[in-house]
Amino acid sequence: MNLGDLTGLVEKPFAAVSNLVNTPNSAGRYRPFYLRNLLDAVQGRTLHDAVDGTITLITGGSSGIGEAAAKKIADAGGEVVLVARTRENLEKVADGIRSSGGTAHVYPCDLSDMDAIAAMADQVLADLGGVDMLINNAGRSIRRSLALSYDRIHDYQRTMQLNYLGAVQLILKFIPGMRERGFGQIINVSSVGVQTRAPRFGAYIASKAALDSLCDALQAEVVSDDIKFTTVHMALVRTPMISPTKMYDKFPALTPDQAAGVITDAIVHRPRRASSPFGQFAAVADAVNPAVMDRVRNRAFGMFQDSSAAKGDQSDGGATDFDDRSETFVRATRGIHW
Repeated sequence: MNLGDLTGLVEKPFAAVSNLVNTPNSAGRYRPFYLRNLLDAVQGRTLHDAVDGTITLITGGSSGIGEAAAKKIADAGGEVVLVARTRENLEKVADGIRSSGGTAHVYPCDLSDMDAIAAMADQVLADLGGVDMLINNAGRSIRRSLALSYDRIHDYQRTMQLNYLGAVQLILKFIPGMRERGFGQIINVSSVGVQTRAPRFGAYIASKAALDSLCDALQAEVVSDDIKFTTVHMALVRTPMISPTKMYDKFPALTPDQAAGVITDAIVHRPRRASSPFGQFAAVADAVNPAVMDRVRNRAFGMFQDSSAAKGDQSDGGATDFDDRSETFVRATRGIHW
């Protein structure tokens, strides 16, 4: 073997990586595990291979992460089922997918209504026969401190209804068909807040943690059926859901397209969990010494204030004071994988 042969062996994998990164249907574009990206390139793993001939149902499919993920899956050859409350918004997304040659179905549904979810799922089963992948993406976020929550049990009830019970209803409806066919994946879009136990987000992260824990238990029952539960501990994403908290305008955040890349990567690799390095570190630190992490979280709690929206005052557009300590924290945690 001469020097030219050796050079070729080195150059080919890196050329493959370059092609992978610039291929629309590629996996790994937003994952910091670059060795796995290299293996993807060499082995030829693509989103097209993962979704071709499959049907994927996506809740919250009318905007944000759900819309972006639906477009990526449809562009790769997968059939998508879009679920959200407003038909008009769903049809706009579906029309865009169809105009690009993809296949999209629209099923409007109020995901806070258990009876409506059951009826919608039954209709999907009757029309399409089942789904191969379920992406529980729709969610409700509440940022409010304990002191402002004493008389707001409804915050916890509404959040649990949408983020937990609605997703559970869909799982119970679609997993029997997955087991019968011997294949399926359920991707739950959770939050890095579950790993960091972020103050002021108690209602939100409790609902996400409940779904995470349930699916950990269910996974053991269906692993022999080739059904995989994947929990995506998503970092902060720039969507309308976080817009009422103006403080987040200064925080580093993923775009919806980048967040959709995390989801499509999970479709390709079917991991049990997909988390950012920041979230993984917080989870390990909390497991090793939760008392120390309590102190860290308490300091973080003191660095920020409740938003005007949380206080019920919309007069200043939800502005929140941002002091020097807060600015330092944001600079120290900058990066798309935060």
